[in-house]
Amino acid sequence: MSAPTFEEYRDSIGQVSVHVSPLATTAAAEQIQAAAASLARLPELAVDTVTAWLRREPTRAEVLTLSVGLTSERTKRTLQARFGTASITALVRSRAREVVEWLDAEFDLIDALRVQLDRQYTFGDVLVARAGSRVRAASAGEQGRSVEDQIEDIACELGLITQVRTRFTGRGGRDAPCDLLVLDEAGTEHVAVAAKGFDSTGSKLTDAVREIADMADVRLPRQAILAVVDGIGWLARQADLRRIHQMRASDQIDGLYTIATLDQFRRDLARFARLRGLQAPEPEQLGERTAEPAASAPGSAAEAEGRPQRRSQAMIERPLW
Repeated sequence: MSAPTFEEYRDSIGQVSVHVSPLATTAAAEQIQAAAASLARLPELAVDTVTAWLRREPTRAEVLTLSVGLTSERTKRTLQARFGTASITALVRSRAREVVEWLDAEFDLIDALRVQLDRQYTFGDVLVARAGSRVRAASAGEQGRSVEDQIEDIACELGLITQVRTRFTGRGGRDAPCDLLVLDEAGTEHVAVAAKGFDSTGSKLTDAVREIADMADVRLPRQAILAVVDGIGWLARQADLRRIHQMRASDQIDGLYTIATLDQFRRDLARFARLRGLQAPEPEQLGERTAEPAASAPGSAAEAEGRPQRRSQAMIERPLW
């Protein structure tokens, strides 16, 4: 299957987020409300009492990070730098007091709790909080979920070994960022995926193009590079979008997809995995009809699939879109 024209690809671009009523509630929201109410009932706000409160239910840790204004992503980054792990719940189970002391030392946790728990909030405060966080309900549904989560789910469903939001090593020991990396049991890196979904515009889109270009430049011949790029923000930056499409059209990357074509991404990812000797479902198991491969140049995906004994070393020069 040949790569689509730029116009065909552009026309498949759609919105990746959905509107969620600010009045809608979710299980996660209810858990936060319950934890906040429990925190407010403490007879005293101090490191000792908050630590004991947290030990009783480690999942309450999110209430503390939210209290000092930390987003989920920033929490993970700062925890990784400070404690060597991005999971605050796992960390709290063994080092709850260290976490509370760190939050207090770095972000004035105890004072922040005292001020906020004693304050009476107005409707204006609610609107300010919404404007600052741009909160979206966690249960907005498949369409509203992040592109990264969707491609990670697909890889997990295929039974592949993966790492997320990491870097892979290519030619000459150079490396490049990727949002999903498929490895084998020995740790050999086989498929790197970029996931760039933006409904807003800005320099981050240009940064995304640069990341994909770096992936294409660094890759080894045996490594496949895929990109899932969607969101209406790209429609305002069509020059950047065209650069990504040109990378696919010139075979610098091996696949380019949107949310609307994730089924094709699933089939291609499974195919690339099989060609590299990784376990993945056959096309028939993915709902794909088997067809005779078209004539291909030496080293193409179609020819490589005809030589199963060389799957692990096959070089993919013109894989499916």
